Amino acid sequence: MEFMTGAIDKQTLEISELLAGDFEGKSVKVNGAIHTIRDMGEVAFVVLRKREGLLQCVFEKEKTQFDFHELKEAETIEAEGCVRREERAPNGIEIRLERIKVLSEPAAPMPFAISKWKLPTTLETNLDNRAIALRNVRERAKFRIQEGVVRGFRDFLYTQGFTEIHTPKIGAKSAEGGANLFRLEYFHRPAVLQQSPQFYKQMMVGVFDRVFETAPVFRAEKHNTKRHLNEYTSLDFEMGYINGFADIMAMETGFLQYTMKLLERDYAKELKMLGITLPKTEQIPAVRFDEAKQRVAEKYHREFRNPYDLEPEEEALIGQYYKEEYDADFVFVTHYPSKKRPFYAMDDPADQTYTLSFDLLYHGLEITTGGQRIHDYYKLLEKIEKRGMTTEGMEQYLAVFKHGMPPHGGLGIGLERLTMKLCGEDNVRETTLFPRDLSRLEP
Repeated sequence: MEFMTGAIDKQTLEISELLAGDFEGKSVKVNGAIHTIRDMGEVAFVVLRKREGLLQCVFEKEKTQFDFHELKEAETIEAEGCVRREERAPNGIEIRLERIKVLSEPAAPMPFAISKWKLPTTLETNLDNRAIALRNVRERAKFRIQEGVVRGFRDFLYTQGFTEIHTPKIGAKSAEGGANLFRLEYFHRPAVLQQSPQFYKQMMVGVFDRVFETAPVFRAEKHNTKRHLNEYTSLDFEMGYINGFADIMAMETGFLQYTMKLLERDYAKELKMLGITLPKTEQIPAVRFDEAKQRVAEKYHREFRNPYDLEPEEEALIGQYYKEEYDADFVFVTHYPSKKRPFYAMDDPADQTYTLSFDLLYHGLEITTGGQRIHDYYKLLEKIEKRGMTTEGMEQYLAVFKHGMPPHGGLGIGLERLTMKLCGEDNVRETTLFPRDLSRLEP
């Protein structure tokens, strides 16, 4: 019989450990996948791909106890050798190889050269071979940045007294309503995939005051654009006892400030690799929906047809306007028309054709929707009735308000869109690990 007593200490070292310790001139063990092999005659460079980046190893025919010609790209190996400083090598160090142990061998060659700085493929080919394409160090760097965004979201909200929750993605009724629902049969009962965790977030405000979630949401929208997905990751939070929806915008500003500092500190390598200049977050302008429309119409001599929403071109021009006038990378657009907001959005007491809600635009692309919610039970029923909606399937949601709820509000951030803008990409599929859109269910 055996007993597990905890994690087992590794005999191999990671790149960060090699850089942090006093290993120069000492023999160490490392492992990794062979990224490239460069045969220079008497000497060969074997570059290993590891979770933290690339590690250069030097194969010397008279000193290394292995037949060099047996090595293949994509093999995984364990290598032992002496650490040397080498400024020309990735991370400034290399391993002078003494012994090599092959751990696994590929059954087929790579479908394309993943060692290239930029993948020599189309986006579709990249996505068809996603798990292989992401072995390219530049491609995977985008998802390290994405990790940093989620980490920043979590870490910051924990400091602000939020509780992390996990809500179901199968339900009887959607919070957003409309026709853009994935419908399914749930043990002979109709069900939907949730467009948002909105109902559950609000219900949990009555329990924990402040809650957040990072999870997938589903939209059955027949869009085939560079900005839309049918499944994406939403960064959601909801907070109670607010004085107004400005509290929500202030909290998001704090999250952005915290996250940009985190990326600058812990993801400098990826930022440099991708050529990312982090956006300014010291102060973010906020402008009313109708005023923003008027400003861009006047400056750029454009008239837009939709009085109730922002067209993509209009969002882009708002972003351009505030960059030119205020050097702002982000802008809050507030007081969206009630007609275009869900039933639970609180109307502006000063003019009920507008809501106490907002979108956050980043370089002209909407990445966040949020606002203050109706917390009064009777006002919520009144709004539902006014819209000709039924309360069927919402009984438990409404019961929460019947038994008292504090003033509250929240938001949802599209993780993939935010990452796309940070990385300077123009297609959200570039920053989606395994995209789901009109044509793609695999891999």
